[in-house]
Amino acid sequence: MRVRAQHSGGLELRAAWNQSCRLYWIVGLFSLFSNLMMLTGPIYMLQVYDRVLGSKSQETLVALSLLVVLLYGVMGVLDWSRGRIMTRVGARFQNALDERVFAAVLQRSAKGTDFQSQTGLRNIEAIRRFVAAPVFLACFDLPWAPIFLIGIFILHPMLGWLAVAGVLVLVTLTCLNQWFIYQSQSAAGVLRFQASEISDQVRDEAEMICALGMQESVRQRWLKERKGALDHQARTNDVTGGFSSLTKTLRLFLQSAMLGLGAYLVLENQMTAGGIIAGSILLGRALVPVETILNQWEVIQSAKAGWCDVGVLLSGAPVAPRRIELPCPNAHLEARSLTFVRSGEKIAAL
Repeated sequence: MRVRAQHSGGLELRAAWNQSCRLYWIVGLFSLFSNLMMLTGPIYMLQVYDRVLGSKSQETLVALSLLVVLLYGVMGVLDWSRGRIMTRVGARFQNALDERVFAAVLQRSAKGTDFQSQTGLRNIEAIRRFVAAPVFLACFDLPWAPIFLIGIFILHPMLGWLAVAGVLVLVTLTCLNQWFIYQSQSAAGVLRFQASEISDQVRDEAEMICALGMQESVRQRWLKERKGALDHQARTNDVTGGFSSLTKTLRLFLQSAMLGLGAYLVLENQMTAGGIIAGSILLGRALVPVETILNQWEVIQSAKAGWCDVGVLLSGAPVAPRRIELPCPNAHLEARSLTFVRSGEKIAAL
């Protein structure tokens, strides 16, 4: 029964999510052209270094520059359109579930307060923020990162393997970060909920607590939960901050390593000078979705936890059966042998 109940809540969420399937395909198509236009910078640098500087043709430089302005303008419009579409997709998802989640929160709260009923509406907000955030668009860009890596391999295989190694290290650091902070993050969330529940109870029964002189014991109990949540959150922030600093340092080192290796290959006549800048640009573009996901991983985790909690909430509060709509009553008054006498009079007025 529990598996079936959870499945029913997941079906409701997926039904609301699938309302925008056509828009997801449109965003995916825009992402295809947007990422292809990201190759404009590397190709432009190759042409400038290898052709324009060699031929000293100003006409070629002007023509290439105008073409780059046009392509970057189109790319900017596509990115802007993607953001607007996903903002509206998030709003549609929330509108589709707001009324249902609100009713489920009332139904579950009537039976007793639990974690899902307390956080149901906030969880819907967390999912909407994830859909409208840049990290969701980065998920559309991530499949195109191998295209940029292939472009680096075309410049030189050594540059390509260096880029692949750097991306693998960044992904490994992300997995390690999640493995280290998962327990502390979960414990912090539970303790925050317990502290909030205690504060709500104290506020509702403040008169009785003051009359019985229980202020100090209640305060100590609340501080214990609050301090535990803060300690777990501090450990989580320490680990996350350390991995973020390490990731940023590694990314900067990787870009410098690409430049250094590219310069060595140019000195060995294995690559042209334009390939140095082109390889660095391609690497930066390949790392953009990875870095965005790393920096906004907390948004992903909040949306994932919110999805699971809302599924449990909806499963435990099924939709109430539809009531039979009765027709509006028709008023009908019939009187027989009616006599009306005014107060103080003896003659009937009617």
